[in-house]
Amino acid sequence: MTINRRDFLKVSAGAASLAAVGTLGGCASVQTGSAGPKVVVVGAGFGGCTFAKYLKAWYPAANVTLIEPNDHFTSCPFSNTVLAGINKMEDIELPYTYISKLVDTWVPDTVVAIDTAKQTVTTAGGKTFPYDRLVLSGGIELLFDRVQGYDAETQKTIKHAWKASRDQTGVLRQQLEAMPDGGTFVMSVPMSPYRCPPGPYERACMVATYFKEAKPKSKIIILDGNPDIASKKPLFLAAWKKHFGYGTDNSMIDYRPNNMPRSVDAKKMMVGTEFDDVKGDVINVVPPMRAAAVTGLAGVRDGNNGNWCTIDYLTFESKVAKNVHILGDSALTNFPKSGSVANNTGKMCAYALSEIFAGHQPDPAPVVTNTCYSGTGQGTAFHVATVFRWNEEKKSLVPPKDANGISAEESELEMAYMEAWAMNVWSDTLDLPADYKFTAKG
Repeated sequence: MTINRRDFLKVSAGAASLAAVGTLGGCASVQTGSAGPKVVVVGAGFGGCTFAKYLKAWYPAANVTLIEPNDHFTSCPFSNTVLAGINKMEDIELPYTYISKLVDTWVPDTVVAIDTAKQTVTTAGGKTFPYDRLVLSGGIELLFDRVQGYDAETQKTIKHAWKASRDQTGVLRQQLEAMPDGGTFVMSVPMSPYRCPPGPYERACMVATYFKEAKPKSKIIILDGNPDIASKKPLFLAAWKKHFGYGTDNSMIDYRPNNMPRSVDAKKMMVGTEFDDVKGDVINVVPPMRAAAVTGLAGVRDGNNGNWCTIDYLTFESKVAKNVHILGDSALTNFPKSGSVANNTGKMCAYALSEIFAGHQPDPAPVVTNTCYSGTGQGTAFHVATVFRWNEEKKSLVPPKDANGISAEESELEMAYMEAWAMNVWSDTLDLPADYKFTAKG
């Protein structure tokens, strides 16, 4: 059976498409030369790895260089389960072994300069890579200076855990474990747009799940910079009420909208808002964010007051720098900034460039999908799924007006789906073998 690029992209949503993707593994692992166009990819996350894998599958002649400073992949999706004690850090840490062998050149280094005129990328190790096409998939940059007192010394104590790692997610879990029963966990939600809109509210559920079992007298204060819950509001409220007594005098969760942190004090363990100072035993402040630092090096942060990158939806090419393409969280789009979107747009960009390299026009009416699961309790979850379709009048990919797929309620089955989704998308992104032994559980 054969699948062409156009047909594959038309059915890329959901578990069925992930099964279809698996049939391409043998083709993706074939490297038939490197005399074709030079493509440099910066960032080996959901977007960058997926792009590299599918470009090599669909246009093997492309010479693909992938630059990534980390020695392994750590998944932000599923990382809140580490805070709940459901999983450990090693469960969400995955190897670059297979994807690094798939590309022509794997570079374990950090990019320090990009010259879009000369079309070159330079790393901290002093190497310069010329490119015909540059793909930037660096995620986000956290703006600590927007919160008074959130300096390098404070960051040793107060963790954001919005880039999952042992120093962030792992340390925050340790802090929660060390907190006394009856203590207070203060966490913040940045102003939209930000990486993973439901992520902070899921975090509250996961930490509360741990507290309910191990520290039942403890409280969670959510300082939300937004005027209301930014994603899946009815579902999160229902979960908070069902599991954690929200809306009663004994609620474990104290939700405070329009309360953006203005300052942090690690010595006093205090978060300041424009209304009051909030003291916590453990503090988790997520600062404002913008497109990744590499996009600043390339000069492509041109949207939303210079914070995010505008793109051509048909090719994901920057609107201000020719031959530079933006994937995942850094792009200013109608999509949520999620791992699912990064994975899907990685495929879309790979498809578009494979068509361009072959002398064809990319699909004039592309489709992008997003599926986002959120854990809500010990073994329960829910999801939202959206299909973004091309709107010729707006020259944009837009969501349906009233046809989003969203759970009616949380369930244990949804948590099983969440676990399966994670393993499928990790396998797809990192080109993991079919017999790879995952340890993560829902």
